[in-house]
Amino acid sequence: MQLFYTDVFVLPLPAGHRFPMEKYSRLREALLASGEFSIGDFHLPHAASDTELALAHDPDYIRQVCCGQLSEKAQKAIGFPWSAGMVERSRRSAGATICACRSALTIGSVAANLAGGTHHAFRDRGEGFCVFNDAAVAARAMQAEGRAERILIVDCDVHQGNGTASILAGDGSIFTFSIHGARNFPFTKENSDLDIELPDGCGDEAYLAHLCDGLATAFDLARPDLVIYLAGADPYHDDRLGRLGLSFAGLAERDRQVFAHSRARGIPVAIAMAGGYARQIDDTVAIHATTIRLARQLWR
Repeated sequence: MQLFYTDVFVLPLPAGHRFPMEKYSRLREALLASGEFSIGDFHLPHAASDTELALAHDPDYIRQVCCGQLSEKAQKAIGFPWSAGMVERSRRSAGATICACRSALTIGSVAANLAGGTHHAFRDRGEGFCVFNDAAVAARAMQAEGRAERILIVDCDVHQGNGTASILAGDGSIFTFSIHGARNFPFTKENSDLDIELPDGCGDEAYLAHLCDGLATAFDLARPDLVIYLAGADPYHDDRLGRLGLSFAGLAERDRQVFAHSRARGIPVAIAMAGGYARQIDDTVAIHATTIRLARQLWR
């Protein structure tokens, strides 16, 4: 199982910024410490090119990001100040999901971006800690390279994948499925191909029942050659930005359901980590690590 990491590409943030950047390096450390992965499983991704990014983003927006021409308002919407590090990290994050998709399709099983899941980035703007939409870019890249014709994006982050839904609206070859908190960010939702909205406090039993139904519908309608899975840790009950009530066991079962539906149909899966803002960062790291370890075990 190939794992693509970007934590060596530093994103400078102001003191007190609430985005937990350290979770990415700690995730890689936790996976190595588990004894289930060797150093050879970890790979640096390429930086997504302008051509690859333009498969999902407006060329003028790409230029503004890369040349440092984002307005103060645009930077505020993203949540990060512009820096050369922000550009490099964002390119590499999109590149990592492209690499994970290529790897999963090549070996016919599973690969992962140990970051990514930047699903709030729209074609011509970013928001919610998201600059480039790695899932949309990677899906279109696989099509452009002739590796996959039909793709299913399963978004289990607690926040709706509004940017993904907007970019891919009307594209019958890429099916977007988002299961998320109804009253959480973004407060104005886009229309995915399939949206399941959950009430605050929704726990394991109800969540998993809705997910099972949603996955059955999504796979039947999408008929995919590839699944891109956004495995957000933020449905966790002690997530600062989550508002749902899932336990560690519930989140692990969520992952098993996604993987089981894919394996039963022989469909490769590329994983991206998406959100995670637990009050204890060790909880976020443990949830993400469980996702990767389960994938490795189920495809071994």
